[in-house]
Amino acid sequence: MKKILFVCSQNRLRSPTAEQVFSKRQDIEVASAGTNHDADTPLTHELVAWADIIFVMEKAHRTKLQNKFKASLEKARVICLDIPDEYDFMDLELISLLKARVSRYLG
Repeated sequence: MKKILFVCSQNRLRSPTAEQVFSKRQDIEVASAGTNHDADTPLTHELVAWADIIFVMEKAHRTKLQNKFKASLEKARVICLDIPDEYDFMDLELISLLKARVSRYLG
């Protein structure tokens, strides 16, 4: 079973929405975290090492991930979704974007 981690800045809007949307799938495990130190669920080396695929919402998240968690990034594939921080939690447009951009990597 693939382990999927969704990452944004605060873990309040985009990544928790992605976690909720994809948690309904039976073929993957999902989690979410934020790159900021005051995120609801801060990103940790353990989460990074756990993941097979890490979806970041913006290029800045990928940069922070690669700089701070390089030692834990041995197996995970990192994919940038290019989704800006302009959506509310469970926003229908955000859900559509997530489904369109993530699904092609999950089959």
